[in-house]
Amino acid sequence: MINILESNYFKDREDASAQLVNSIDIKNFDASNTVVIGISEDGVYFADRLAREIDCMMDILLSEPIKAPNNEETTIAMISETKEVVMNKSLINAFDISEDFVYTTAQQRYDDSVVSYVYRYRKGEDILPLDGKDVILTDECVESGLTMMVSIKSVIQRGAKNVYIATPILDKSVYHNLLTVCDGVFCPHIIEHYISVEYYFEQFPPIEFKDIVKMIDFYANKRYNDTIQ
Repeated sequence: MINILESNYFKDREDASAQLVNSIDIKNFDASNTVVIGISEDGVYFADRLAREIDCMMDILLSEPIKAPNNEETTIAMISETKEVVMNKSLINAFDISEDFVYTTAQQRYDDSVVSYVYRYRKGEDILPLDGKDVILTDECVESGLTMMVSIKSVIQRGAKNVYIATPILDKSVYHNLLTVCDGVFCPHIIEHYISVEYYFEQFPPIEFKDIVKMIDFYANKRYNDTIQ
């Protein structure tokens, strides 16, 4: 049942991941045809827990924000490792920014940052094949929606058959918007007046880089072992 009360908190990420898993009917997903993808470093934690429950493969999808030229704290677009770009047209128009600027800056961010992320997290390897797969995009939260939107666009471009979203907490308005662009949204807590993700956790320490890489490497090794058997 969807919870719309703001007074509900998670003890920690383990508690949040358990609640997220419980919000999904795992048996509806075929392990051999499902890929769970963390769309941020923190999202990898939840993707790993979900993939283990389904017994399917997991990967990370990397992206980088494009900031407004006159306001470095405002994200106006995102570019992903598949070179898909999603823009916030309202902000672009409000700041009178040309789309040429967005695409030029996006290419720079791709060359300067995204490529290095691929080597950092996946040793330069391409993301898992997604053609014909059920893909579950996972993050610890969805705020502006740009990262999720560019991720949806990216996995569709890579041939995903069905795209689902899984996250432990969502603003109610964001939840309804996401329902219009994917095949389903899994979320145990859909609330009014979302503040920020750490507000809903009793304990919210940063996830260390080595732990993120360890999770990603587990599935990379699994994929390698499956190919040689």
